[in-house]
Amino acid sequence: MSSTFFIKKKENPKFAKKGNNTAGLKRKGDGDSAGKNKLRAKKPVSKHNEEISSDSETESPIVHRKRQSNEEHDYDETPQEKKLRLAKRYLEQLKEEEEDKAEEESFETDLIAGRLQEEVLEQKGKLQRLIAKDLMPPDASEIRVLRGHKLPITCLVISPDDKYIYSAAKDCSIIKWDIESGKKVHTVPGGRKGTEDRHVGHTAHILCMAISSDGKYLATGDMNKLIMIWEAETCKHLYKFTGHKGPVSGLSFRRGTHDLYSASHDRSIKVWNVDENAYVETLFGHQDAITGLDSLSQERCVTAGGRDRSVRVWKIAEESQLVFHGHEGSIDCIQLINEEHMITGADDGSVALWSVNKKKPLSTVKRAHGCHGDAGLEQPHWVAAVAALQNSDTVASGASSCSHNSQVKLWKCGQNYRGLEPLFSVPVCGFVNSLKFSSSGQFLVAGVGQEHRLGRWWRIKEAKNGIYIIPLKRKPTNPEEAKTTE
Repeated sequence: MSSTFFIKKKENPKFAKKGNNTAGLKRKGDGDSAGKNKLRAKKPVSKHNEEISSDSETESPIVHRKRQSNEEHDYDETPQEKKLRLAKRYLEQLKEEEEDKAEEESFETDLIAGRLQEEVLEQKGKLQRLIAKDLMPPDASEIRVLRGHKLPITCLVISPDDKYIYSAAKDCSIIKWDIESGKKVHTVPGGRKGTEDRHVGHTAHILCMAISSDGKYLATGDMNKLIMIWEAETCKHLYKFTGHKGPVSGLSFRRGTHDLYSASHDRSIKVWNVDENAYVETLFGHQDAITGLDSLSQERCVTAGGRDRSVRVWKIAEESQLVFHGHEGSIDCIQLINEEHMITGADDGSVALWSVNKKKPLSTVKRAHGCHGDAGLEQPHWVAAVAALQNSDTVASGASSCSHNSQVKLWKCGQNYRGLEPLFSVPVCGFVNSLKFSSSGQFLVAGVGQEHRLGRWWRIKEAKNGIYIIPLKRKPTNPEEAKTTE
């Protein structure tokens, strides 16, 4: 049986030399604890263990006092005091949480107020993103071309999330493209004339298309007076609207709703409710075939009247219209920039900016895309397509020409839309039949064909029926980026 005994720890030589013998000094506040410390210094050890390591030296007085103070504090705190301390801590946490919540609510309120203010300015046409000054012409190698239609492309739209392009052509087909990969996602083939009863899809030239702002519905209109409604995600056919007495030439969904406006060569505007698969009403006023239509959030739409040379703003709820004149030729295309301003193009080669509050154009550029023909017999290139980057100062126009030198031209709108300044041109080969900006403003898409979308007056054999994806490059914001670009 092993025996255990206590030995007294040897004095640290360091303290002995300096005269700081802690065993022989009585410090203030030690009291009876000195005796206790003395007892703590004794440790039970085996009789075979004669050496004591340096780790077991007596702890310094400062560390000892801190430990003793903590022990006394823990020991002296009563249950009531502990409850009080925890309650105070809980109340402090609640106060901090309330302050954080108040800050978050204030931040959210500011965001909502800012967004409401933007919407008010947007509806009044006073919200204008100034981005034209930063745009740069793209390199030819940066422009991508997607080919899949057999005949000239007549119209296209971009999905609200900028991921897909929907295009249609004179071959009666519809193609859904993935923008990033450039591959076809879905194809709705066109049918032959006389197969309307059994073919699911169009059997005549498709002239126009539109997509709802939530990306749910796709609408297409053709030369056979038909409007077809599709599920945009799968390209599944849903409904067929009949009622127009002439080719359907314009379609647009009212933003934020599934109300659809349609225009036709029969000179009428019709309103449809796609959710209910229902016809709503018809409006009349144009004196010639309507060639284009557009709308935004308000319950109204704008139309181009072709040979009647008028632009009209239709107030749907009031069943009234405003009439505008300014072009000398047939107005073939129209697009809203915001709720108060729009851009139009005509076959006299002019591009015009309008305000819904002025009967005449705010600005007109004649022969916007130049002329062609022999000296003395020059004719302006037709403006067959226009597009606007909404709520910005940037618009685009596309020319249709029987020559090879067609182009897509970008313009900067002047202050208060009183002026158009050319930015740069992108050459293409063929008729520019459709133009659309992406929602983000990162690219512009052009539908190009060998023929004009409304007829076969000329044919450019060298042209390719395709979709041009034109990147909208920005100028560098600092010198270092400029050096990198160079």
